Amino acid sequence: MAVETDRWGILYCPRKGLKSKRKRWERLQKELDAYGVHYDMVQSENSDSVERLVTMLIRNGYKTIVVVGGDSALNDAVNCLMREERSVRDGVMLGVVPNGALNDFARFWGFNVDDDAQTVEWLTKSRVRRVDLGCIRFTDKQGNHQHRYFLNCINIGTTADIMNLRQQTRRLLWSRTLSFVVSVFLKFFHRKDYKMRLHVNHETVDRRVMTVCVGNARGYGQTPSAVPYNGMLDVTVVYDPQLMQLFSGLWLLISGRFLNHRSVHPYRTRLLEVEEARHALVGIDGRLMQQPVGSYTISVEQEVINFMIPD
Repeated sequence: MAVETDRWGILYCPRKGLKSKRKRWERLQKELDAYGVHYDMVQSENSDSVERLVTMLIRNGYKTIVVVGGDSALNDAVNCLMREERSVRDGVMLGVVPNGALNDFARFWGFNVDDDAQTVEWLTKSRVRRVDLGCIRFTDKQGNHQHRYFLNCINIGTTADIMNLRQQTRRLLWSRTLSFVVSVFLKFFHRKDYKMRLHVNHETVDRRVMTVCVGNARGYGQTPSAVPYNGMLDVTVVYDPQLMQLFSGLWLLISGRFLNHRSVHPYRTRLLEVEEARHALVGIDGRLMQQPVGSYTISVEQEVINFMIPD
């Protein structure tokens, strides 16, 4: 039986550790019903089930798919869409109701995690913008050529280390926010830089680097000028600063002036070639990815996803 064209497929991704998961959905459901939205909801059990459920919604013919989740859930959704034929992908609108830890891509557009009524109102107007995706192409440990798309950013080095520490400390602290703060604190006093060789805009960076952020959007404040609709990626390379410079850098990050730091070197490009990034972990849209083997490239694909934006 065909799905009505105006019926939404909603993927609800509850936040881990949140006690009131049912209440969170009930608040959103109240707003959906108030605006007369026709929808079917499926709920993910864990991160591994997100791609399976998004694929199911696509194959069942839903033309509007709304992810109630954060950056990682959106990442899974766009990767599912990119596996489909273009004729299928072009007929699907992707929306988001922010429900993650940071919701950076949703915040870029002005969506507020605490205002479901405003979010639902905007989504019902079906205003769509074609947005870009970044893409990392790499070789895995088995020697297979792989690729993965991203909406927000890729982090190489220290920021990815913080993601890894956050996952480990969260098992002990049972709090996303507290584990993130503790992870950042630990990295301040256990700094590490990485031998990297990068090629960007006919320039070669060959030195020890603390962290690299490749942003299709704001990149958690590290690529504050990036926008996902200009066919370009913003690349921020951070050389190893002194301890006091780290604290000033954190303040500039919070205040949106990160690029003003003396250790920060920004670029804008269509392609970044990572020839060497020895022992540096890689994070994609807030989640650690499998470690690339050898060199890899990060590029941009222009206007490939229909994303629902505010009115």
